[in-house]
Amino acid sequence: MSYLDDFEFFGNVHKAQNFVDDVKSGNFLFSLAISYTETCEIPGITFAGADKDSIKFTPPADAEYLYYGYCKTIDKIPMTPDGKPTPGLLTKTALESCSIPHIVINAGSKISPQLPFIQTGLLHGQNISVESAMSDSQVSQAVDYGRMVGRTLASMTDCLIIGESIPGGTTTALAVLRGLGFKANVSSSIPNNPVELKNQIVNTALERITSNNPYNVISEVGDPMIAFVTGMLSSASEVTKVMLAGGTQMTAVLAFASKIGFNEQNTAIGTTSYITDDESANFKSLVSEIADIPAISVNPGLAHSKFSGLKAFSQGFAKEGVGAGGSMIASMIKTGNNAANFLPLAEKEYHRLFTSL
Repeated sequence: MSYLDDFEFFGNVHKAQNFVDDVKSGNFLFSLAISYTETCEIPGITFAGADKDSIKFTPPADAEYLYYGYCKTIDKIPMTPDGKPTPGLLTKTALESCSIPHIVINAGSKISPQLPFIQTGLLHGQNISVESAMSDSQVSQAVDYGRMVGRTLASMTDCLIIGESIPGGTTTALAVLRGLGFKANVSSSIPNNPVELKNQIVNTALERITSNNPYNVISEVGDPMIAFVTGMLSSASEVTKVMLAGGTQMTAVLAFASKIGFNEQNTAIGTTSYITDDESANFKSLVSEIADIPAISVNPGLAHSKFSGLKAFSQGFAKEGVGAGGSMIASMIKTGNNAANFLPLAEKEYHRLFTSL
């Protein structure tokens, strides 16, 4: 069975097939942008962290886990209150299975990771339910810095994969998508998507938007990650192939990029089937509405796992994050392994992780 049987192509299917063919013999580089929005501190918005006080540690802990297999800024792996692990477990497994190098970028995280990383000096985003996310100058700076980093990283690889870790990011992404004029419904890190709460927050935030200028939309209702990664995409896609690795947040990046410019011919979006199968969201139609780019989803077969913590991904928990979908797609393209080959590797990492706690 080919790994292609575990992929679903949508959007521009012909372009998706060509994208896979173009990158399969090249080198990949994975980048992780960690960031923060105080919107995540609204009760009920996210399960990214065991409790409210540990949410701010989730992005640096995700970054540290990818490198070390454990965390340094906090003494526990990012997980939901009942012990379901970060999707970074899937990312780590994928990257290590085929020796894809990776680099971390602090694009507005409240806490810096204890490892080598690219420091941008960007500030974290504010709670969009009560105030502007960022100033106009902060948005411009984030985009400009993203362009600098994106151009540099793109020169080092045949395909730059961009993932993110930002708690509460689906809510700011929803606000950005709607603020830019797209009819979006987005996923959540939990099965019972708090749609009503998100809509309430987003509708309140959107009332502050005073112009159609996309930079104004980001400054009012966005977050630093969206601005920074959009800058990365705009410059990197002029140099090499780029895969946006993620779901909801990456559609917001794509939406902003569609307003300020990027190379569609070199761009794809890669995610998990848990995002594309989410009936509370409209990921597939949204990508097609925003841009004529290829989109790929992968079903890693976690429903067949012997571990309930891994099965939970297929049951609606987490679904995506830390670039999991894109990194698994890249891993399968590079190695030729399918989901049946990937699952035992993920289970081995899951077993190692939980026997070491």
